[in-house]
Amino acid sequence: MTRVLIADDHAIVRKGLARILADIPETVMLDEACNGEEALDMIELNDYDLVLLDVSMPGKGGFEVLKEIRSSKPGVPVLMFSMHPEEQYALRALRSGASGYLTKESAADELLVAMRKVLSGGKYISDSLAEKLVFGLLKDVEKPLHETLSDRERQVLRMVAAGKTLSEIAAELSLNVQTISTFRARLLRKMRMKSNAELTHYAINNSLLD
Repeated sequence: MTRVLIADDHAIVRKGLARILADIPETVMLDEACNGEEALDMIELNDYDLVLLDVSMPGKGGFEVLKEIRSSKPGVPVLMFSMHPEEQYALRALRSGASGYLTKESAADELLVAMRKVLSGGKYISDSLAEKLVFGLLKDVEKPLHETLSDRERQVLRMVAAGKTLSEIAAELSLNVQTISTFRARLLRKMRMKSNAELTHYAINNSLLD
């Protein structure tokens, strides 16, 4: 029997993964965690053959959880997954100790291939990412996204992540609200994100609020 922990803050994602795993011939026992803290508690109490770990969760994010897993139970394989593209997190995940990385848009068949690869002691990356690596198309992938921002954009990022409204930011920087809105739209585009919540999570994970 293979024991798997699914750690994701969205119930619909956890249930979707559970349905996929229910269709395979191997016997799989599933546990679910809705945040990083719960995942770590369950990993401490149980012996898992595989952890499916979301990158972005409230509280402790995926990379923070991965770091603690590698410290407390280094032998547990971790397959990370995210809504973010491979170019953004895959190599970071592997270099941080993950056994593989998938996007949430991956097909069910790809998830099963990745699981079997990781459970057998291997590492998993998709064919498309492997091809990009071969042709050197990801030479700048390890450069943090926030380093592409201008000083003002980075300042706005920190203020948004600190919970300030556009009006508050405009007043503090002696700029008008429309200008701040433009900065926010620009940094969202550069960071390949869609919401203040994603910006906040990124800022916390990358210690940009210190």
